[in-house]
Amino acid sequence: MKYLLQIDFPYSGPFGDQFFESMKELAEDIANESGLVYKLWTENEATQEAGGIYVFDNLEDANRYLEKHTQRLTSFGFTDIRSKVFIINEALSAITKASL
Repeated sequence: MKYLLQIDFPYSGPFGDQFFESMKELAEDIANESGLVYKLWTENEATQEAGGIYVFDNLEDANRYLEKHTQRLTSFGFTDIRSKVFIINEALSAITKASL
């Protein structure tokens, strides 16, 4: 069973290529998280939001990472951090072309 973790928060930039440059080191660190299958980075300049969609191969690592990353974001000065954890229905997701 796989788990989806959704995190987003108000973010005023940078976006696009500058976002990549400013977050590359953090992305390399996140790539080494225990249980992480992958992360999709999200950003929306129009609504001034950023965040990510994460897939973990177990609930314990998803919850551990949520706590760790929430503390990290708070230490960076971010507030109004929103998060949700879902069980992924892999059978239905496979029909709709998900690569898990």
